[in-house]
Amino acid sequence: MNEIKVGLIGFGNIGAGVVRLLQKNAETVQQKVGRGISLKRIADLDITSDRGVTVDPAMLTTDVNDIFNDPEISIVIELIGGYEPAKSFVLKAIEAGKHVVTANKALLALHGDEIYAAAARKGVEVQFEAAVGGGIPVLSAIKGNLSGNRFSSVFGIMNGTCNYILTRMTQEGADFNDVLQSAKELGYAEPDPTFDIEGVDTAHKLAVLASLCFGTKIDFNAIHTEGITAISGIDIRFAEQFGYRIKLLAIGKLTSDNQLEVRVHPTMIPLRNPLADVNGVFNAIHLTGDFVGPVLFYGRGAGQNPTASAIVGDLVALSRSICAGVQNRRSAPLGFQDSSITTLPLKPMEEIVTSVMLRFTAQDQPGVLAGIAGVLGKNGISIESMVQTARHNGGQAVPIVIKTHEAREGAIRAALAEIDSFDFISEKSRLIRIEDNLE
Repeated sequence: MNEIKVGLIGFGNIGAGVVRLLQKNAETVQQKVGRGISLKRIADLDITSDRGVTVDPAMLTTDVNDIFNDPEISIVIELIGGYEPAKSFVLKAIEAGKHVVTANKALLALHGDEIYAAAARKGVEVQFEAAVGGGIPVLSAIKGNLSGNRFSSVFGIMNGTCNYILTRMTQEGADFNDVLQSAKELGYAEPDPTFDIEGVDTAHKLAVLASLCFGTKIDFNAIHTEGITAISGIDIRFAEQFGYRIKLLAIGKLTSDNQLEVRVHPTMIPLRNPLADVNGVFNAIHLTGDFVGPVLFYGRGAGQNPTASAIVGDLVALSRSICAGVQNRRSAPLGFQDSSITTLPLKPMEEIVTSVMLRFTAQDQPGVLAGIAGVLGKNGISIESMVQTARHNGGQAVPIVIKTHEAREGAIRAALAEIDSFDFISEKSRLIRIEDNLE
């Protein structure tokens, strides 16, 4: 075998980036593998549009089976995204005895167990570095150089769209909807940005990361997921008064009683923490291992070139295995052998303990503060500090913002439900959780 033959499914923006990288850095890749890596087939429903790269038209096909049925193709790259037909294509590639590289975090978050099991039966590998953090090599680090550690936590800013929006809202005082429209125009947000701004994309990535870090199966549907659509400029300003910055954070923690916290939500991060200064479309992932201690990975979490970099990195790793004659390899995609993968219990969100910032919009009248404080105290929630502003726009409603000491989520929700029933509350109260110790 003079070259490693590859089939590519999905010739969109990322696929074009992979083609460009393999063409531009062919000599570099060959030096690192010992053999060349060449694309033999590219399958896409649209094979006529200009992608900004030149390929031999004979390589292009609208029939994905041309890749599965080609015995010369050793590795299949799946870049169509989504659940179906991506899942069927990946399973067909595995059944045909081909290794798979994918950037599809949604697929792995929901169907990873089935895909990994199929790969193990066929003795092929599934690599997915680009599924989390774009070009940031965090997954290979967890499975490789950091694999001797027991991880206690993983935190991350993992969605460039949300981080771009929150950055501009923070730095410029811009309106959420205006910044979202700008993000679409710049290509930072999809035409339908729901998965991004509602936290679903981040939760997909957390499911993959937490599985790797803690060696457990994660039920994606059990991840508490909130997006940033309810965050307003007033929340951002009050957070900064208290010494925090709001970020959409993915959080995975192994508790002292061997339960797992997995949650995605807007989070107030201390200004002194490096994550607070991760701005724009950049991502950052913070890990804590028992021997290595805290480690921070930072870089572009999406985009054509960073994602292509991660995909070709997986190609190089698989090609080295092929060149070394490794066959029927029972891979451990989660970094753990099958017999060591467990199912840790997930801590119910109601039992999570955090401090929070509460924002109430209340009528400016006697007894309001006493009423709010009384309900909080009744539910075991103590007040650390409070800010009340003057009346605005000549109206009677004023914001009252309270930072609490740590309290149980269930108690906080119960208190908010009672407070929101009071006649003097003008709008639904807001809750933003705080993470003071990101270790």
